[in-house]
Amino acid sequence: MVSTLLFDFGATLDGPLYWLDRFVAQYRTAGLELVRCELDPAYRHASEAASRARRVVERFGFVELVRMIVGQQIEFLANAGPERVRGQLGALDSRGRHRAVEQITVLFVEESRRGMECGRTVLAALAPRYKIGVVSNWYGNLERVLAEAGMAPFISAIADSARIGFEKPDPRIFTAALKLLGATPDQAAMIGDSLEKDCAPARRLGLRSVWYRPAADPLGVAGADHSARDGETASVDCIVTDLAELTELRL
Repeated sequence: MVSTLLFDFGATLDGPLYWLDRFVAQYRTAGLELVRCELDPAYRHASEAASRARRVVERFGFVELVRMIVGQQIEFLANAGPERVRGQLGALDSRGRHRAVEQITVLFVEESRRGMECGRTVLAALAPRYKIGVVSNWYGNLERVLAEAGMAPFISAIADSARIGFEKPDPRIFTAALKLLGATPDQAAMIGDSLEKDCAPARRLGLRSVWYRPAADPLGVAGADHSARDGETASVDCIVTDLAELTELRL
């Protein structure tokens, strides 16, 4: 019987879409037409920059983190993005770029907070029945972000990769979370949007796995973590399209 739930954060508890796909939507709203493969290098660059700045980022709340990531993305796009985007950003002065960063940040944060509210509601419903942990490839400030989102009262352990020292799919980040919760793999289930980083490694350790595969994708930009090739779902015990479905499951 499962008594412990591990959740991903970064497209799961703050879902429903993967961050890169959500950024694509926000850039389009801000007037910068990009597709996923064009934004992907800027997204990776910004994530790596935030990871390198861990000692600074640890003091950030969610808004400050997103603003830094967007700023790094804009800087990358202005120098190495698609030609049409370089032209648009090159025509802006420093104030214009700052306004673009702020607009995208505000849009992204607003969407994220709606997702976090749904996640908080689900955690509140599950907490009386399960011990709950969060396992995320993050930047060192996840504890603060979860507290801001009102999720902290329902979470007993946080495995933030920047603090633990291992990133998913490394099994050590899952075992670290289980140790903090006093649970064994056979007592636990992992819920996440990524087959590769969440479901498969958890399943190999002996946890049950729940693939969060949101049904809604209004822009048709769902990323690789929300798709599967033949045979990949062998690492999945069940699939949910809405986190609220978890309140009815008996794992």
